[in-house]
Formats: sequence, structure tokens, C-alpha cells
Amino acid sequence: MNTEPRNCDLCQLPIEVPGYELKTVSGVKQFCCEGCQGIWQMLHEDEILKEEPS
Repeated sequence: MNTEPRNCDLCQLPIEVPGYELKTVSGVKQFCCEGCQGIWQMLHEDEILKEEPS
């Protein structure tokens, strides 16, 4: 398990609350909040991998 602190892939602030992430063509992007996730998603929507229906 990796316990090294991660920084937001948009604003570079430390990620204190896990769960805001997107799977992309270049790997998993992690964000500090829903706002950063939404902004990144709008700017890079062509890079996001579609979720497979279960």
C-alpha cells in the first residue's frame, strides 16, 4: 500500500479526501475535490476512459 501523499492533478494541492479520480488514457488522475475533478473533466473529456457497464 502506497502511503506517500499525493497532490491533485489539477491544482497540485495535497489530496486529503480520497475518491475523486478519473481513469484516463494516460492513467488514473486523482483530485483534491469535486470541483477540480469537474474542471479537468471538461478540459480533457476526450482523454477519459468510458466506464464499462456492470
